[in-house]
Amino acid sequence: MNTLTEKAAVASGYRAGRTLPLRVELVRQLKRRRTLVMGGILALLPVVLLIAFAIGGQPGAQNGQVTLLDTATASGANFAAVNLFVSAGFLLVIPVALFCGDTVASEAGWSSLRYLLAAPVPRARLLWSKLVVALGLSLAAMILLPLVALAVGTVAYGWGPLQIPTGGALDTTTATQRLAVVIVYIFLSQLVTAGLAFWLSTKTDAPLGAVGGAVGLTIVGNVLDQVTALGDWRDFLPAHWQYAWADAVQPHLEWSGMIQGTAVSITYALVLFALAFRGFARKDIVS
Repeated sequence: MNTLTEKAAVASGYRAGRTLPLRVELVRQLKRRRTLVMGGILALLPVVLLIAFAIGGQPGAQNGQVTLLDTATASGANFAAVNLFVSAGFLLVIPVALFCGDTVASEAGWSSLRYLLAAPVPRARLLWSKLVVALGLSLAAMILLPLVALAVGTVAYGWGPLQIPTGGALDTTTATQRLAVVIVYIFLSQLVTAGLAFWLSTKTDAPLGAVGGAVGLTIVGNVLDQVTALGDWRDFLPAHWQYAWADAVQPHLEWSGMIQGTAVSITYALVLFALAFRGFARKDIVS
């Protein structure tokens, strides 16, 4: 395999950077059933919540305390924010783990990975193409949910300012900008899950193992964050900062929590991505 790649590398007209173009990989992934199913689930969630509010009535404060969930029906912007709130902890983890954990392992499971490398596609190029597309699809999933929720919420509750649970409101322009900040932060905070899933995807031929392992370890992180006995050690857990984006839906935008959460997530992600590329470069590909 390596000999074939080396010979192709010096062949006339061969350009490693032109192998497995991003558009080709993107089209391949978009046509897959799991991509379509995941998109359908995310698009359906706002409708399910809308029906739940219609059946259960208007949400109300509990014990005199108003939360973001209690403002869900105030406007389309509030409804979009609530959809992000109920999804950020688990539902949005799944597409990230799915797109990043399935991408390499599925090729190995189909016994097509060795043929891709024999094309010849350099190993680093193959991983880079798959990682970029996987992250792109993950970001698209996180954009799809609030966009559908904003449209559904606007039709149901009207277009208006984002009502803040602690009092006051953000005008529609500011609310839109703040929701964009929330989406970007959620994506960055999920990079650690992406890195974990991608690394596992290079270590196994079973896509379910890579996806399930990433989701499982993310859940473990959420559980550990609830152990108050860990004290300041919880600051090193990505799960500890997963709701730091709530600072973006306040009268005055506070960046400190999101900056710390982003730093923790990116640090773990870079290490995991490096492990994936390093391990795959030395791996004996037989599937």
